[in-house]
Amino acid sequence: MTPTLRRRMRSLPVYVTVWVVGVVMITPLLYAFVSGFKSTDQLSRNAFGLPSPWVTSNYTDVLASGSFWRMLGSSTLIAVGTTLLTVGTAALAAFALARFAFRGREVLFTLFTIGLMFPFAVAILPLFILLRTFGLLDDPWGVILPQAAFGLPMTIVILRGFFREIPGELEEAATLDGCSPFGFFWRILLPMARPALGTVSVLAVVGSWNNFLLPLLVFSEPTWWTIPVGVQQFQGQYAADIARVFAYLFLAMVPALAFYAVAERQLIGGITMGATKG
Repeated sequence: MTPTLRRRMRSLPVYVTVWVVGVVMITPLLYAFVSGFKSTDQLSRNAFGLPSPWVTSNYTDVLASGSFWRMLGSSTLIAVGTTLLTVGTAALAAFALARFAFRGREVLFTLFTIGLMFPFAVAILPLFILLRTFGLLDDPWGVILPQAAFGLPMTIVILRGFFREIPGELEEAATLDGCSPFGFFWRILLPMARPALGTVSVLAVVGSWNNFLLPLLVFSEPTWWTIPVGVQQFQGQYAADIARVFAYLFLAMVPALAFYAVAERQLIGGITMGATKG
């Protein structure tokens, strides 16, 4: 057996595992996509076969619905707002915790890490009372602010690790050139930490986009419903029309899948760089 063939044989279990995981993940998506082109009667008679005939009205009716595009815009606005607030605030906090030596720094950082163990569901009741007190119910800020608060611990932990890897000599040289601490943060540190910023931004967008419980708690009117809430309401409205529900589910997943496909390289690059530095 040649060395090349021997290496390929050793890698065979890895390739088989990757293919199996890929098939397991892609099969539900393909099933939902194909099922959206069927009628409910076809689904009951032939659940796993191809549509005959292909029913395109399930998809076109959803795409022609103004409520779907309104929920898509609401989800996008809330995701972008959450990401900007989370990453901007966490970057400043991580910079202070990584580059400044002050009493209680590690205690403060430990408090942030404890936030990783605090489940969101536990805070539902006090959070609802707090949002009602400040008049943030049926307001996008009522979702953006709590999502940013719960996203801060993980973002700070990731960014602090990257910021601490920046050589101190670089900061000293910038200071000698007349650069202020904030100038060093804005002009040098953030551009160098772009992979980390891209990673935490992707995580914030995906987390906000998939959040169901908080928008359901905050929005009682359909004006600001997000995609996950819309899926739940659509399933309740068209419970008997399963094929139409499949079409709606697939279209609701497309924006998140498209975003991840675009941001995949940035996400993996940031995680890989962090692992290498660690």
